[in-house]
Amino acid sequence: MATKNGVDVEQLTEAIETISADANVGQFRFYAETQWTDALKSTTEIDAFDQAGERIRTQEFHIEGDEPEQILGERTAPNAVELLLAALGSCLSVGYAANAAAMDIELHDLRFELEGDVDLRGFLGISEDVRPGYEDLTCRTYVEADASEEELTELRERVEATSPLVDNITNEVPVETELVAE
Repeated sequence: MATKNGVDVEQLTEAIETISADANVGQFRFYAETQWTDALKSTTEIDAFDQAGERIRTQEFHIEGDEPEQILGERTAPNAVELLLAALGSCLSVGYAANAAAMDIELHDLRFELEGDVDLRGFLGISEDVRPGYEDLTCRTYVEADASEEELTELRERVEATSPLVDNITNEVPVETELVAE
């Protein structure tokens, strides 16, 4: 069993072949349930997903959310826009590790510095000219690897072209909301 960057390359290749042969195997639905707890705090629970229409129960995860004290929170946990940065960094990390393994590139160190600007006038409804979310995002990737500059450029292009979170952030994703009064 050959691994590269902790990724089982044979298993990765098999997954690609299986999904190429049967697109249904690559169909996933992910779930999260967020419960407001108090003030500006919440807890999100994640414990299952569907693959090819089959529910798969997994380990239960809890992700806490809060706001900085300057925005009326208690700073007991990151806020949602910070969690988006963390999710993007996590997604890019997966993309780099898997794609580098597929390209036979050994990673020695990989980290991301992510930042973005938010103007609360949009969130608070003070100005219609200001969007409520990030105005821009910056991601610096630091990589130490056994690879040429050209290989690293190809790796970056592959990751950016196939990252689910880069896609979700840079392209409009329809969001359907529904209010259920209990």
